Amino acid sequence: MAWMAFGGLLLSAMNALMRVSTLEIPPLQAQFLRYLFGTVVMLPWCLPRSGARLMPAAMLPHLWRGLAQTGALALFFLALPHLPLADATAILFTTPIFVLVGAALVLRERVSAARWTAAAIGFAGVLIVVGPHLDGSGAGVWSLVMLGASPLFAVAFLITKVMTGRDDNRTIVLWQNIWVTLMTLPLAVWSWQLMPGGQWALLALSGVLGTGAHLCFTRALSRADISAVQPMRFLDLVWASLFGIALFGQSPTLSALAGGSVIVAATILLARRERHSAGTPDPAHD
Repeated sequence: MAWMAFGGLLLSAMNALMRVSTLEIPPLQAQFLRYLFGTVVMLPWCLPRSGARLMPAAMLPHLWRGLAQTGALALFFLALPHLPLADATAILFTTPIFVLVGAALVLRERVSAARWTAAAIGFAGVLIVVGPHLDGSGAGVWSLVMLGASPLFAVAFLITKVMTGRDDNRTIVLWQNIWVTLMTLPLAVWSWQLMPGGQWALLALSGVLGTGAHLCFTRALSRADISAVQPMRFLDLVWASLFGIALFGQSPTLSALAGGSVIVAATILLARRERHSAGTPDPAHD
């Protein structure tokens, strides 16, 4: 759960930098460069002496994951310049709901009542944040575009969970970066424009942060049920609000503060519940 929370912090920092970039350059160009730099970050693991297994056990799941991730990111980065960072993050908090459903129906995980309750409370917090903005205005339309990314991100997370039983975490992240880079390249070329040097630096840092975030996520998924760790992503709203204040002067609204409090309470309750459950001895072995 800690790995998932820290990954969310890194990803929120990356999203803040990407919002700066997408205000000045085409979103799909920014997406391509973020993953290109993310691939470069992984190159040290491609050296023979690194000991990493570069080729996955099966390539097809990585291809499907790349397709889902590319589609989700395209919608995400298209909507990102048009929404406050905290609102964009809150809308994507519907992803854990799709993940929990997928974990129960596809992965056959036993999703406990505590996990469903935490997800439901967290989603209620999201509605408190987003509700005032879904008024049919331009922001409302872009909110729906952002919402469309959620089920695709959920599919990518579910495929990742399956792959953690077959491949090394570094292999999974490396091939995600490679596939998204290749799939986004034609769209990036179509919309390409020249960039100042500062943008290259921002996107390079975004590649580092994004790769670090996904390494944390795959580490978390390899250690615990996806239905247990995914609700920790609700904490991203806290990180996004802080970055919004620091970079864009976007102070959280009362609805964001209220919804954020509900979300944090849900994650704390789930963490305590999971820790208690993990420390409870199995009666069958008493």
